[in-house]
Amino acid sequence: MAAAASGSQVRASHILIKHEGSRRKASWKDPEGRVINSTTRETAISQLKALRDDIVSGKVKFEDVASRYSDCSSAKRGGDLGPFGRGQMQKPFEETTYSLKIGEVSDIVDTDSGVHIIKRTG
Repeated sequence: MAAAASGSQVRASHILIKHEGSRRKASWKDPEGRVINSTTRETAISQLKALRDDIVSGKVKFEDVASRYSDCSSAKRGGDLGPFGRGQMQKPFEETTYSLKIGEVSDIVDTDSGVHIIKRTG
């Protein structure tokens, strides 16, 4: 396992905003899915863009935003998903993560789960 980690695995954190088109319309902060079901994809994207602007400008820390706003249970870890290899995440998520430099924050990434911004951490 240790040998595989050297080049084939990446580590990332993310912030996920779910919307009415998401595969699972519930999250740790919205277990009934009330907010998610009434959130359009466009609204989710504009929320995420505003959060991303604050992160990139240095106003807020990625981890703090993730723990407060992300619809993923990784929010409890500041958005950290841990290390993963190819084939473990949805394709757009994986491709974006592999294309980022360590410390870089992605633009909006669309998957079946919702819309994300990803920060590559390793």
